[in-house]
Amino acid sequence: MKRLMIFAVLILAAAFSRLIPHPPNFTPLAAMALAGGVYLDKRFALLVPLLALLLTDAIIGFHNLMAFVYGSFLAIGLLGFWLRSHKKPVLVFGSALASSVLFFIVTNFGVWAMDGATLYPKTLAGLIECYTLAIPFFRNTLFGDVLYTGLLFGIFELVFRFVPTTEHAALNQPVANKERE
Repeated sequence: MKRLMIFAVLILAAAFSRLIPHPPNFTPLAAMALAGGVYLDKRFALLVPLLALLLTDAIIGFHNLMAFVYGSFLAIGLLGFWLRSHKKPVLVFGSALASSVLFFIVTNFGVWAMDGATLYPKTLAGLIECYTLAIPFFRNTLFGDVLYTGLLFGIFELVFRFVPTTEHAALNQPVANKERE
């Protein structure tokens, strides 16, 4: 039960980080979605990041790109399902990079498709312009995803190592970790 509480606090903290001042796209949300796919029970892994987004969007404000943003985080959570059985530092790092690229491609396509009438022409050149002008935001996304993924995965692994639990089912903990307790 202690682990579940620690994970819940970390995920809530990650979600509410959207509400404090930060550079654009420099948030732990992709790390939260990726870690959720790895560490949370499959019943909650995809739901938790989406609920965190919905809750904070209710405060920040809803927008016409929500389907693209939520869809990208859903895909990142699915990447976490794959990472669950391939959890090595280099693959965690690679997944953080892939999460950044996925978010960049999906959400900026949404900007072009949904806001394109006023911002970008509906042409290949307009799409390329949209992606090109988004590159400064991609740097923030990339740095935030790598930093927060390292932090969240590091904290979660420390919790697995040092905080005893009897609730393995709630966290879908791998069998190998049961021997450490």
